[in-house]
Amino acid sequence: MNVIFVLVCLFQMHAEILCYDGTRPNIVMVMTDAFDGRLTFDPGSKVVQLPYINYLRELGSTFVNAYTNSPICCPSRAAMWSGQFVHLTQAWNNYKCLDANATTWMDLLEKNGYLTKMLGKLDYTSGGHSLSNRVEAWTRDVHFLLRQEGRPVTQLVGNVSTVRVNTLDWEKTDLASEWIHQKAASSHQPFALYLGLNLPHTYKTDSLGPTAGGSTFRSSPYWLKKVHSEFVSVPTWLPLNATHPVDYYSSFTKNCSGDFTKEEVKRIRAFYYAMCAEADAMLGQIISALRDTDLLNNTVVIFTADHGELAMEHRQFYKMSMFEGSSHVPLLIMGPGLTSSRQVNQFVSLVDLYPTLLDIAAISGIGNLSGYSLLPLLSKYSVLSKKEHPNWVLSEYHGCNVNASTYMLRSDKWKYIAYSDGLSVPPQLFDLTIDKEELHNVAVKFRGVRAQLDKQLRSIVDYPKVSATVHVYNKKEFAAWRQSVGSNYSQVIANLRWHVDWQKDAVTNERLIDRWLDNSL
Repeated sequence: MNVIFVLVCLFQMHAEILCYDGTRPNIVMVMTDAFDGRLTFDPGSKVVQLPYINYLRELGSTFVNAYTNSPICCPSRAAMWSGQFVHLTQAWNNYKCLDANATTWMDLLEKNGYLTKMLGKLDYTSGGHSLSNRVEAWTRDVHFLLRQEGRPVTQLVGNVSTVRVNTLDWEKTDLASEWIHQKAASSHQPFALYLGLNLPHTYKTDSLGPTAGGSTFRSSPYWLKKVHSEFVSVPTWLPLNATHPVDYYSSFTKNCSGDFTKEEVKRIRAFYYAMCAEADAMLGQIISALRDTDLLNNTVVIFTADHGELAMEHRQFYKMSMFEGSSHVPLLIMGPGLTSSRQVNQFVSLVDLYPTLLDIAAISGIGNLSGYSLLPLLSKYSVLSKKEHPNWVLSEYHGCNVNASTYMLRSDKWKYIAYSDGLSVPPQLFDLTIDKEELHNVAVKFRGVRAQLDKQLRSIVDYPKVSATVHVYNKKEFAAWRQSVGSNYSQVIANLRWHVDWQKDAVTNERLIDRWLDNSL
C-alpha cells in the first residue's frame, strides 16, 4: 500500500498541468503474455499482490470485460496490431499471422510525428513458433488423439532474495527504462513505447527434450510470498466423460487427462500467480522510469495481455479456450485527461486498442477497423471517433490443441460458443451471472437464446465459411510441408512434441493423416 500511496500522491501533485498545453500525450503500452484479466479487479485481485496494477486502477480505468480476439499468442497480437478480427487478417495459427509489411498503429504514430520504440515480445507476423506448433494446428482434424504438451509442473528456483526469475524479460524491461531515461526524456517529440513481456507464460520444460512445449510454472520464494494462499482456489472439474468433445480433446492433448491431486493443482495455480506478480514488478519499473524523468503526467500508460491462462481450470492449462481464464484479458488505461478509479463494464477487446491509440494521438481518417475507440468511455478528450461501441465482443480460434474452429460471442450475461460449421459440433452457452465457473452448458435448455445469439454471431462473421477456409488451408499447408521434407517425413513427424504417443503406433498415425488428406477439400 505504501508504494501505491506514494505514487498516487506524486501523480496528483502535478495534476493541473496534464496536457493542458495542447500537446499530444506520450504513450506506453506494456503487454504481457498469458495474464488472466480477472486478477485486475475484485475478487480476483485478492489472490496476489499486484501493487502497480493497483496503482493503474487507482489513477486510471479498469475494463472488467476485456477479451482477447483469439486465445493464442500470434493471432491475438495480430488483431491488436492491425485492429482487425482474425478472420479478416486470416491469422489462423501461431505460424500464419500478419505479413511483415502490414501497417500497425505504431507505424501510423511514427508517420505522424511520434518517436517510437518497440522492445520485447512482438509476435504478430507469420513464420514464427515451432514446427510442432504448426503441424499440430494443421492436423487437428485428423482422427487421432495424441498428447502434444508436457504435463504441467512447477519449478522452484532461487531463494527469498531472488527477484529476477525471467531474466530475458527483465533485460527488455531494463532496456525500456534506459530508453525512457536516455531518449524519451530528451525528445522534443511525443513518444510511443511498446514493451512486450513473456511472463506470466509458462516456461519450456527442458527435461522433455528439444521439441518440448512450455508446461513449467517457475518462480522463486520471493514471488510466492506475494501470493495469498488462502485465496488460491482449487477449481471444480466436470468428469472427463461429461465434458464437451472439444474440451475433452483440449484436456487430452494438453496432457491434463490424468490424475492430479488438489495440492498439485493448488501449487500450479500459486506458482502462476507468483509469475503474475513478477510481471507486475516489471510494469512498476516502467512507471518508475516515467516518474523519475517527469514524464508520467503526460503519458498514457496501458497494461494488457494477448490472452489469459487457465491454470488448471476446466482440467487444462495454457490458453486456446474460450473459458474465462483463457479469454479474459487485463486492460487498464491511465493518463492525462482520463478519468481515475473508474471501472468500465462495457465489453471490449484487443482490436479496440488500434482506434483508441489513434484517437489519443489525434490521428484521423483510418477506416476498415474492427475495433472502436475506447476514449468516449473513459476520457475528457474531444475524441475523433464518434462510433458507439457495440455491446458484444467476438473471439475466434483456429489453432492447435482444439479440433474445431471456435467462435465466442460475449453479450449481456451470455457467452455463446459455436464450432466448425455450426452443425457437426454442438454449441455451448453459459449464463455467467449464475455460472461463473462455466460448468453448466444451457444451450439445450435455452434454445431461443442460442438461436438469437447464433443469428447475431453469423451477422458478424460467416463462421461456417471461415471454418471451411481454414480446413482447406490446413490441408494445403500440411501437404506442402510434407513434400518439402521429402524422405525425412516419417522421421521428422515422429519426433515432434507428440513423439511419445506417436511412436506407439507410427504406421497407423501416418495412415490416418493419409486418409485425411485423401478426403476431398
